[in-house]
Amino acid sequence: MKLSDLRIVDIFAGCGGLSLGFQNVGFNIVGAIDNWQSAISVYSKNFDHPIYNCDLSIPENSYSIFEKLNCNMVIGGAPCQDFSSAGKRNENNGRGELSISYARIIQHVKPQIFVLENVEGYKKSNKYRQVVEIFTSVGYGLTETILNASLCGVPQARKRYICIGILNGEDGVLLPYLNENLAPYPMTVKDYLGNSLSTEFYYRHARSYQRKAIFSIDEPSPTIRGTNRPISRNYIFHKNDACKNLNKVRVLSTLERSYIQTFPSSFNFDTRNQTKTDLEQIIGNAVPVKLAQYIALALAKYLDS
Repeated sequence: MKLSDLRIVDIFAGCGGLSLGFQNVGFNIVGAIDNWQSAISVYSKNFDHPIYNCDLSIPENSYSIFEKLNCNMVIGGAPCQDFSSAGKRNENNGRGELSISYARIIQHVKPQIFVLENVEGYKKSNKYRQVVEIFTSVGYGLTETILNASLCGVPQARKRYICIGILNGEDGVLLPYLNENLAPYPMTVKDYLGNSLSTEFYYRHARSYQRKAIFSIDEPSPTIRGTNRPISRNYIFHKNDACKNLNKVRVLSTLERSYIQTFPSSFNFDTRNQTKTDLEQIIGNAVPVKLAQYIALALAKYLDS
């Protein structure tokens, strides 16, 4: 199968990290779907194909879109907060149900290939087991793995569950392709951005004082989350903080955080029309572009073989 034969729809697309990574490799994205207008506005400024505002919690809402676009491949990552270590880890909060919606869409559309992305903890959930049952009942061979983004060209210690389904395929067929180009060492912020941040140390707000919050550019960034807070006046240093002098530490800007998510500086985040809160969440929720590109390259090699 050639890349040109595939017509991809990106669902739960957000601002388009997954779309951009696949597009960079040469895949043909023909449309996208999301239900958050702020993210849709950013997406639409960066891609020529349409993005549809559709509530995927009711999968049937989207079926006409897939038919209209003549889709034969689906990519996407349903919202992960209910499975994330940064959230409350309650898969029944509502957003967890959206991964079932993803599976129901695959069951109905029956694309030749799908790519599902979620947080590492997703695989421990009951929703995960339900989703896999749906996929296998339709006849998909599944390749499942956990990828650390810092080994895939991203300067960020962000681990993600990846599942690639091939209709009437065999389980695990893509593992060699996903593993063969993993870097031997994690990528640091300095490896990727050099000294362009003009600081050696930066602050990432921790969820408790039991966690490190000050990092060096000579290590991978922690996971970019949807919040970006200033340094507390009463900050208590952690024993593992990379620097103990707050005069040498600063918070990264919104756009700097997008660079660590490996969005190019040319990417238009529509900053004039977005609130800072929305932009931080849009960037934090995104699939890192270089991680998406890594997955796309592995899939392209498999298809070429």
